[in-house]
Amino acid sequence: MTLDSKVPAGPLKDKWENHKFNMKLVSPANKRKYDIIIVGTGLAGASAAASLGELGYNVKVFTYHDSARRAHSIAAQGGINAAKNYQNDGDSVYRLFYDTIKGGDFRSREANVYRLAEVSGNIIDQCVAQGVPFAREYGGMLDNRSFGGALVSRTFYAKGQTGQQLLLGAYSAMNRQIKLGKVKLYARREMVDLVVIDGIARGIIVRNLVTGEFEKYSAHAVILATGGYSNVFFLSTNAMNCNATAIWRAHKRGAAFANPCFTQIHPTCIPLHGEVQSKLTLMSESLRNDGRIWVSKIKGDMRHPNDIPEEERDYFLERKYPTYGNLSPRDISSRAAKEVVDEGRGAQGQEAVYLDFRDAINRLGRKVIEERYGNLFEMYKTITGEDPYEVPMKIYPAPHYTMGGLWVDYNLMSTIPGLFVAGEANFSDHGANRLGASALMQGLADGYFILPYTIGNYLATEKPSLINIDHPEFDKFKKEIEDFTHKLLSVKGKRTVDSIHKQLGRIMWNKVGMARSEQGLKEAINEIRELREEFWKNVNVVGSANDLNQCLERAGRVADYLELGELMAIDALHRNESCGAHFRVEYQTEEGEALRNDEEYAYVAAWEFKEIGKWELHKEPLVFETVQLATRSYK
Repeated sequence: MTLDSKVPAGPLKDKWENHKFNMKLVSPANKRKYDIIIVGTGLAGASAAASLGELGYNVKVFTYHDSARRAHSIAAQGGINAAKNYQNDGDSVYRLFYDTIKGGDFRSREANVYRLAEVSGNIIDQCVAQGVPFAREYGGMLDNRSFGGALVSRTFYAKGQTGQQLLLGAYSAMNRQIKLGKVKLYARREMVDLVVIDGIARGIIVRNLVTGEFEKYSAHAVILATGGYSNVFFLSTNAMNCNATAIWRAHKRGAAFANPCFTQIHPTCIPLHGEVQSKLTLMSESLRNDGRIWVSKIKGDMRHPNDIPEEERDYFLERKYPTYGNLSPRDISSRAAKEVVDEGRGAQGQEAVYLDFRDAINRLGRKVIEERYGNLFEMYKTITGEDPYEVPMKIYPAPHYTMGGLWVDYNLMSTIPGLFVAGEANFSDHGANRLGASALMQGLADGYFILPYTIGNYLATEKPSLINIDHPEFDKFKKEIEDFTHKLLSVKGKRTVDSIHKQLGRIMWNKVGMARSEQGLKEAINEIRELREEFWKNVNVVGSANDLNQCLERAGRVADYLELGELMAIDALHRNESCGAHFRVEYQTEEGEALRNDEEYAYVAAWEFKEIGKWELHKEPLVFETVQLATRSYK
């Protein structure tokens, strides 16, 4: 396997413009001759479908939901970054680029990150034109607020519903193409395999989740936009159905998987409240603009938070990081919260810290806070029964976003020709840690502004043929997935799928979570292997393959997690450094900060699948032509 990033030569700021000019084009008359498959209808998938349909391609788009607008992108509530400098506070494309690459702890590809910052302004223009109701100031300008890891206000937002409103914009644009006949939507279909013929992606096999039938679809190119894999931890902020199956099955067909251990733990989630809980709820990072995070200075303090006087409160982020304070990046804020909880100073003895709006309400008034965060406050009250206007919220870190994913080159193409990967499903832009409000940015950048160029260049250059679904290879792939399904149903053991998934989640959280050690990772690898054996000997998948069967759906996904979890631990074990969200306890400064090793680990770790439990590591060196690698400090 050869990793060729295909990063264009020339000055950083000119790379994308020059690359676009040098790309080959497909004539308008020829675009209608090409079929493109898109899997996933979140921001990356829906925006790509809308854009490619508008260009004239024939697009087939697949989702396992009953409606495209149920995609998990709606959960990204806080905002979307763009370097428009409306605030005159010193923002620029270069500053957004630098904040992002520094936030990722210098483990992302420089050219990709700059391109992301470069197209960020276009995204806002596009979404405004679609009618996305961004918040506005009194004078009519779009309003901005701050997010972690930045000292400027560049985050555009629609109250606490930004992801939902952006998805409605992309979804509406896609619906227009459905109406025009250029996009065909296949709902309630889950991709279960990638068809690779002669080393090129030729189509997919999906399971019709209603009838159980396996269906074959071919195309000239395939785009995966299926989101992240945080549900490997069982409890995460991801929607219940988010899964890794599409990218994992593509990985097993030859697509390299990059940086799998870079999983983000988000600091502002509603804490776990019981073993029967099925998911965790994210409170937006935007709350840290006005909320102050603290714990009692006294260990084991069980007093009501409103009874703890000011002088006995420890605003630990403001104390440790006076420059960024409560807007310190997510990895740093998460570890700081874990640290005070480990000291025995968690909120009322729980694994939680306080997020307090008392000072902001006194300073700005309740009405302003309601306008900014009202729906988030309502959501918190509905779930916890406590009114955050009166009592500080309790929050704690939880698995949230995955920076790892399928390896892609500058054109967003994987190591399988014809297979493109967009949004959270690829590894490309965030490095070892993602700054807030940049997930929505990447999803829409990939879909609206990058794939429409790079897909055309691939089609015009390679001129791939369309393979008929009656081709014997399609039948071979379909037979293999039918056999896999039969194998799942025939185990007939005694353990439920969820019980095994929960056990895997506990291993992952305890040993591959916020803090990792060599010993813990080695233990995790052995425990995951044993659990995988247990799964195939003792899982009980009820029902049949020929109808709607959510137990079967979950079983297939957990089978994939049991392989992916092992790779995450292997990746974390091989990287003998701490960087961003990957924190190895053996590699930290005296102050407990991450200790990076640029000499030996400034590369992308791309893993090639050999067989279950066996991978080969390939390295893509990270070349920094513009930025100087520096110790990441937010003090």
